[in-house]
Amino acid sequence: MGKTGSRLTGIFGGTFDPIHYGHLRVAEEIAEMIRLDEMRFVPAATPRLRCAPVAMIQHRVAMARLAIQGNSRFVLDEREVHRHGVSYSIDSLWELKQELGESIILCFVIGADAFMKLPEWHSWRELFGLCHFVIAARPGHALMTNPDALPWELKEECAERWAPSTDELGQAPGGLIFIAPTTLLDISATNIRARIAAGKSIRYLLPDATLDYIAANHLYSEAG
Repeated sequence: MGKTGSRLTGIFGGTFDPIHYGHLRVAEEIAEMIRLDEMRFVPAATPRLRCAPVAMIQHRVAMARLAIQGNSRFVLDEREVHRHGVSYSIDSLWELKQELGESIILCFVIGADAFMKLPEWHSWRELFGLCHFVIAARPGHALMTNPDALPWELKEECAERWAPSTDELGQAPGGLIFIAPTTLLDISATNIRARIAAGKSIRYLLPDATLDYIAANHLYSEAG
């Protein structure tokens, strides 16, 4: 909570194809670490910088909804599902700013490797005016010990933006970067899909409710 009564809201985007415990653990640790009022999961319908998702958007949304149920701080945000065309993070952030008001500070959660590629994003410099970046990084990641590892234009943009602690995030409306050392579980959606296609178990890689949904709808298998 900032000096003016501002509240922090996390934005966690992704294809979630499917959502798994790696996503959920990062979201939980960051929500606790920076004292978020809520963490919004925003499934991307048509991402621009990666291959098209395997599962249809309605399935990915349903799996995310099942996975986060029971956590009062986790919220499903379907805005990109209903938007036509390619999903741009800047559009979602603009909308959220308008809807939630100036008392809400947005914290955009992003993986360390994805942050390194930020200059490839649409209108990437403008993002700093709309949110803080919270980088989920495995302890020991190069970015945590050597910010010089960033591409030169990103390094230049970030030079005065690093927040040494979570306290600074509540004191500014946006523009800061905080590196959050998190438990990054060695689970990937790609591996989960491959295991399903091979007829192998995916139990304990994702919530049972999501696992049951995948089985009931024959997702990621030859039968699907």
